[in-house]
Amino acid sequence: MPRSRTAEEILRRLVFLGGPTRAEAAVHVEQIDAREASHAQWPDWADPLLVDRLRRSGVDLPWSHQAEAAELLHAGQHTVLATGTASGKSAGYLLPALSGLLADAAAGRRTGTVLYLAPTKALAADQARRLRELELPIPPAVCLDGDTSGEERRWIRENGGFVLSNPDMLHYSILPDHRRWSSFLRRLTYVVIDECHGYRGVFGAHVALVIRRLRRLCAYYGSEPVFALASATTADPGATARRLTGLQVAEVTEDGSPHGRLLFALWEPPLTDARGERGAPTRRTAVAETATLLADLAGERVRTVAFVRSRRGAELVSVMAREDLARSGGDGTQIAAYRAGYLREDRRALEAALQSGRLTAVAATNALELGVDIAGLDAVLLAGYPGTRASLWQQAGRAGRGGQEALAVLIARDDPLDTYLVHHPEALFGKPVEATVFDPENPYVLWGHLCAAASELPLREKDLELFGAGAPALAAELAASGWLRKRADGWFWTRPERAADLSDLRGMGGEPIRIIEAGTGRLLGMADGGSAAGAVHPGAVYLHQGETYLVRDLDLDDAIALVEQKDPGYATYAREIAQVRIVREERSEEWNPHCRIAYGSVAVTSQVVGYLKRDSRTGQVLGEEPLDLPEHTLTTKAVWWTVTPAGLEDALLAAPDIPGAAHAAEHASIGLLPLFADCDRWDLGGLSAAEHPDTGLATVFVHDGLPGGAGFAERGYAKARDWLTATLEAIRACDCRTGCPSCVQSPKCGNGNEPLDKTGAIRLLEVLLQAD
Repeated sequence: MPRSRTAEEILRRLVFLGGPTRAEAAVHVEQIDAREASHAQWPDWADPLLVDRLRRSGVDLPWSHQAEAAELLHAGQHTVLATGTASGKSAGYLLPALSGLLADAAAGRRTGTVLYLAPTKALAADQARRLRELELPIPPAVCLDGDTSGEERRWIRENGGFVLSNPDMLHYSILPDHRRWSSFLRRLTYVVIDECHGYRGVFGAHVALVIRRLRRLCAYYGSEPVFALASATTADPGATARRLTGLQVAEVTEDGSPHGRLLFALWEPPLTDARGERGAPTRRTAVAETATLLADLAGERVRTVAFVRSRRGAELVSVMAREDLARSGGDGTQIAAYRAGYLREDRRALEAALQSGRLTAVAATNALELGVDIAGLDAVLLAGYPGTRASLWQQAGRAGRGGQEALAVLIARDDPLDTYLVHHPEALFGKPVEATVFDPENPYVLWGHLCAAASELPLREKDLELFGAGAPALAAELAASGWLRKRADGWFWTRPERAADLSDLRGMGGEPIRIIEAGTGRLLGMADGGSAAGAVHPGAVYLHQGETYLVRDLDLDDAIALVEQKDPGYATYAREIAQVRIVREERSEEWNPHCRIAYGSVAVTSQVVGYLKRDSRTGQVLGEEPLDLPEHTLTTKAVWWTVTPAGLEDALLAAPDIPGAAHAAEHASIGLLPLFADCDRWDLGGLSAAEHPDTGLATVFVHDGLPGGAGFAERGYAKARDWLTATLEAIRACDCRTGCPSCVQSPKCGNGNEPLDKTGAIRLLEVLLQAD
């Protein structure tokens, strides 16, 4: 397709190629106007050589947001730069950081140091490559990660100037071994936290506490680094950055970079002849629809990236698209997959092929979302809502870079949230993105970091202020239980094990389960102990670096799951049943005489009782298998609401109708909460009861699926009226008669989506939301 075609022409051609059903699939098209560039002058203090090298790389003048952030950081102000994709955020912190290193080198002083933290190794490697290409007379930028050899680590400790790493390496290696890193920490001038919007939930809480431990050790060695944070556009980035660092942080949010006009289509795949649970109609899967659209665009020579949420999904989309294109007489080799897990050389070759035009289209995971520079794309496909508006715009922004027009298409999955979004474009366009949600004072996260901090340096009373109001009481509790030893001058770690190993930054608690290939004894990976029964139960399909395995056996006593390489052609979804007990109500609000909403701590006792098999291409349920696994108890946070008998009478719900109505409302509300809290439906759980023993009333619970809570239920309580109003609208708007995956059915329901009463759920929510 000639590059002169507009985004409208590309979209019209895409609809034409699919026939009449495609016209109905494009539910809404939004136009995002082009944005002109706003430039600023180079700062007077910027090193002339650095400015010259940046100019040679194509940056004649900085954009306004780059200069604003650079000035704040140079003045010693902790700063978060939150602007759009491809807005050149790195220049905002590189100008002051590299100018400082160059000034030290020119004066013959030992240079200061800079620590850059990225959520992925690939992003850190990409940044290091760009820094080295500047060819500045300072120690080379080097990556420190799990692949770095012992000899390389010694060199970095002694000579490193600009070190690129990740929070895991900081937690497990640098901080516990801080005495060997003392020279580096003593000279630390800047700490860069890139893609900071990705630190959410329990992972965000862990990283926030790692940052506090870093600050404590820097103070011990006499340094006070300036923190520079880079983020996609988020709600209140200053508050997020303050929660992450524990510091006052200035925010820069006015984007001065140019962007071409973007046409954004919301796309709902057609219904199929297949039937799901309870005979409900099912739509074509987002994966299959994305593959077809990708093949059509590639056949038209439209350079495209399709974002898919899982590695296996990215591989499947690329295979299906190649097959579709080949069947129509096209060249299937124009399409490839791109995901984490590939060798760096393979990724670079794919990027170069896409940029040059030798490769027309790729199906990618978010490895391409996080900062890898692919310019000149005409279109982006999103196979399902990526979970947050921040990620949505991050991915959509990969097209149209350099000022050209572009097309973005969000292809809805058959679930309540995606269905709601394609029919409520106002929920996506013209609305601020979500706030990043996490709680650094979660005691289930904090306890391990207090132990780690005490093992690094004895904890003093004043140190506890860094870790929040609950830290003193928790330190006393740790001393009483033998984890720490209390002495007159503080708390000490005296146990033989490594304290850093008590905290799994990316886990959810419980002893980790080792996943071992049965035939070879090879360790493939780890699963969180708390979620193992749902993820690696016998019969589960497990994905590792693009390969598919079947779980043969799960031994919870020995913490081992045995797997064998096999692709059965279906995905598995665990079913679990649960009971919820209210531990402590912390907040509540009366909404009307019959309804009340509350938030607090709960104990959830759950048991995985079986799993569904769903066809990977069609989404059709192929069967269900029972399981007999032990119960698991989780103490977490929940939001819940109750309705009195009089309210149920107003809703015209007789006793036999209440369980189905509450159950349907529970499913739909879980599906819609990710629109208001920075989470995924798989981060949540729920329970409904016609008469719950702790309230004596009809009650619906939605709880965090993580120990101690992750802030999602709390966000639901804060936005409850908007959240539950959207839930009601989503159920009302669905065309099905009795309930389907697009409104009230859940793929992980332990009761087989029985009973469900769609009409009853509507009436129940109407009573809940009515004014006093």
